[in-house]
Amino acid sequence: MKIEIWSDVVCPFCYMGKRKLEIALGQFPHRDEVEILWHSFQLDPGAKRMEGKDIHDYLAAKCGRSREWAIEVNADVAARAGQVGLEYNFDKAIPVNTFDAQRLIHLAAGHGLQAKAEERLFAAYFTEGRDIGEIPALTEIADEIGLDTEEVRSMLESTDYADLVKGDIEEAESLGINSVPFFVFDRKYAISGAQPSHLFLETLEKVWNEGEPNGRDAGERGR
Repeated sequence: MKIEIWSDVVCPFCYMGKRKLEIALGQFPHRDEVEILWHSFQLDPGAKRMEGKDIHDYLAAKCGRSREWAIEVNADVAARAGQVGLEYNFDKAIPVNTFDAQRLIHLAAGHGLQAKAEERLFAAYFTEGRDIGEIPALTEIADEIGLDTEEVRSMLESTDYADLVKGDIEEAESLGINSVPFFVFDRKYAISGAQPSHLFLETLEKVWNEGEPNGRDAGERGR
């Protein structure tokens, strides 16, 4: 079974959705036969660094609301993240453009480290308050998951993988995906948002029962 996930590493619900899927997979007996493929998405392709502004200012400006409102919203999101064991420190989060981080994820995929890259980038942004829009931080994160720092630095200073990031975003548009996280199961079923873990588990079981066992049995009978 293949699960494709469109996600942005500064999307708070994407990190929560990742963890909720993992909780469901922990209860799924065929989890070792599930392949997960991450696709790039950008919540704000035009995002730029706001000198002297934090994530509360960014959210307030984006939504046309007050800073106090943004602080309350972020506190609520952080509390929801805590329910699945995640620590969000919005006071430390640095608003950035995630295009380079998405390129790093594609490079990591080529080394079998895509899942590790996703997890580290989420944690770096939401928990540690690291500047994942800058090459030094991205290089350090890459080193932490086992990538060669010189290869990573060279890639980030070039335009490598830009086409793959853009391709993922274009595919999302063609599929009608306009918000993330968005989970696609074997191109048959989809879940939008950080839904409860039981919904992920129900979908895993449904897809498995409709496809994988029948295909496996037929293959065994043909031997």
